[in-house]
Amino acid sequence: MTREHDVPSHLLHQARKRFGQNFLHDQQVIQRIVRAIQPKEEDSLVEIGPGMGALTEHLVKGCPSMKVVELDRDLVPGLRTQFFSYPQFQVIEADALQFDFSILQGPLRVVGNLPYNISTPLIFHLLSFRQHIRDMTFMLQKEVVERLAAKPGSGDYGRLSVMVQYYAKVHSLFLVGPGAFRPAPKVWSAIVRIEPYETLPLQALNENHLHGLVRQAFSQRRKTLRNVIKSLLSEAQIRELDIDPGIRPERLTIAEFIRLSDAYTKSQTPEHE
Repeated sequence: MTREHDVPSHLLHQARKRFGQNFLHDQQVIQRIVRAIQPKEEDSLVEIGPGMGALTEHLVKGCPSMKVVELDRDLVPGLRTQFFSYPQFQVIEADALQFDFSILQGPLRVVGNLPYNISTPLIFHLLSFRQHIRDMTFMLQKEVVERLAAKPGSGDYGRLSVMVQYYAKVHSLFLVGPGAFRPAPKVWSAIVRIEPYETLPLQALNENHLHGLVRQAFSQRRKTLRNVIKSLLSEAQIRELDIDPGIRPERLTIAEFIRLSDAYTKSQTPEHE
């Protein structure tokens, strides 16, 4: 464990609640994450939210040309000072939620200890650039990883599970306790790897319709399918797809959500088109 007086003065920084900052300091955990990522010199490695560079200093040894995206401008000078001996290392001052990842040369390998308060919207933002991304390895709140990796029938299975697994393979790797961070959060964390599909194994006719239907399906989890999506499809239309309208949405597979979405898309298309 790193003691406060072992940290260089330029790296002493008060974690900011508005940025959701919890700085990773446990060296055993850091080494385990690095082994999971296995950074290589030829990788296009991008770290989101490097903080004080605890993980960065190990990743940059394997990939000297890596880039980091940091929102907290007070951390940027310290990062540039800390890694000045790596001339290809680049600090991008930006909000990852707004950043255009397509301008970076890919395929990208994206990593990071993501702030819990932005993890879900950030994953969806990154998936919009999935053609440019090889894989993503993140530290997230344990409950978020459980939702990402959940299977149909599980209480954790929901909109996040369906839409992320529609676009990518999800692998839950290992857990990380609160003591690995400073300040220690009140929750456990977990490491997850998300690998976008090069070609989607199943594809909806209209992905906006799929997003909308899945969102509505999980908006009232205790309701049956016939009741929660009745504004989109009738009970008869659901039965025609060989899907039981009396089940709850959490029991539907991704393929079944796509069938429902495609039926809705076709119902919205005038016959003459």
